[in-house]
Amino acid sequence: MVRTITSLALMAMMLRLAMAANYTVGGPNGGWDATTNLQAWASSNNFLVGDNLIFQYGLTHDVIEVSKAGYDSCQTTSPLQSYSGGTTAIPLSSPGKRYFTCATPGHCAGGMKLEIDTLATSTPPPASPLTPPPASPSLPSPPTTSTLPPASTVIPPASSPPPEIYSLSPSQSPEMTPTMSPSAPRTSPLTSTTPSPATAPSIDGFMKTPLASSASKESLQSSLTMGISLVIMMILLAI
Repeated sequence: MVRTITSLALMAMMLRLAMAANYTVGGPNGGWDATTNLQAWASSNNFLVGDNLIFQYGLTHDVIEVSKAGYDSCQTTSPLQSYSGGTTAIPLSSPGKRYFTCATPGHCAGGMKLEIDTLATSTPPPASPLTPPPASPSLPSPPTTSTLPPASTVIPPASSPPPEIYSLSPSQSPEMTPTMSPSAPRTSPLTSTTPSPATAPSIDGFMKTPLASSASKESLQSSLTMGISLVIMMILLAI
């Protein structure tokens, strides 16, 4: 993995060097002189390692590279590098800040100085394409077609008060006691067999009724006997 990233960085650096940009200082509307706002020009550009600064100037000017202290104080007596000739190309080979000015007396104080902030080469492309992409969330498996049978719902029977005979509370037992006592028989043996004096027939009447019926039978028999005798006599007389 580290080797791959290093290779990509080297390839990016080589590509950047092949495509190095050349910046004409102060251009396109100015140059390396005291009338151009050189610091505003530098702020409007991004300088990368591999780019080139092109200084173009007249014979009364030159280019020197100084330290940060020399840049701030316009000290031009101890330059790091000195260039002349009218056209100077300075490669930006390393990241960091570099400071340039003109050694002609009074030019640095007049604003003829330049601070360049060189950035490292373009950062290599992120290594995320080389790493496996994050696993996409797995799609939920489709639900199985077989479904569990719904649990049978046992509907409790409608609650009804239990029979009073089984749920008598102590407070209700006195009230229900009369209803649980066995009912008295409608007729007692004594009342069914023994007639009351008002309704019982008298012995005399009971005895008189059979006697009257037997007397009528005897009179009927005597009448029939007499009738038959008369009929026989009449028949005999007729003969």
